[in-house]
Amino acid sequence: MKSTQYLAREPDSNGFIDYPEAEHQIWNTLITRQLKVIEGRACQEYLDGIEQLSLPHERIPQLGEISQVLQTTTGWRVARVPALIPFQTFFELLASKQFPVATFIRTAEELDYLKEPDIFHEVFGHCPLLTNPWFAEFTHTYGKLGLAASKEERVYLARLYWLTIEFGLVDTPQGQRIYGGGILSSPKETLYSLSTTPEHQTFDPVEAMRTPYRIDILQPLYFALPELKRLFELAHEDIMGMVQQAMKLGLHAPKFAPKAA
Repeated sequence: MKSTQYLAREPDSNGFIDYPEAEHQIWNTLITRQLKVIEGRACQEYLDGIEQLSLPHERIPQLGEISQVLQTTTGWRVARVPALIPFQTFFELLASKQFPVATFIRTAEELDYLKEPDIFHEVFGHCPLLTNPWFAEFTHTYGKLGLAASKEERVYLARLYWLTIEFGLVDTPQGQRIYGGGILSSPKETLYSLSTTPEHQTFDPVEAMRTPYRIDILQPLYFALPELKRLFELAHEDIMGMVQQAMKLGLHAPKFAPKAA
């Protein structure tokens, strides 16, 4: 577990979290800016989810508001967590249809990028697609598999998650669109991911598991699903068999420079 400068806010006895006004203003800045950036770039299923969640612009939403919509649509809810949680807790939550949300928001100094997933990343980036049954099914299956996986297998599953749930693209009749929450919560990566600068490959789960990544750079490679339903189909395939195959084949050479010491 790495350390973090952020501290998740605690709810009162009624489950209400009282955020200071300055933090509501940061939320407003983030959501107002990003809603403009994702126009014509986010996939339709994500936009449908944004509409269903009806996220407030002037304040940070309460977790109960998000859970109410998710439970109605796919049976999911969000769970309040600290800034960073171990893999085991992460998989346990997903396996029980609970999506972890850290109840802190980034500072003005880290408006464009932070390593820890904050409430804006989790709620704006991921929760809209948790209203979609295909996406929700894959995320649930992923949690159950991760819970039963070995430490080494989890590393390969982490790459699959990173290159789908966090940084995935999808082909549509209108062109490539974004569904990955790591992209959709970042203005810079939203523009970059659909540009001609990075490499784009057709999604292959084994190839994704063999692809090294870094969390602190723009991704050099994105995998594009043929359609979002491919995640639902993958949830019913032998993902752990694919993990074993990826482990035997080994990792690809990184497409990025090593991190400076």
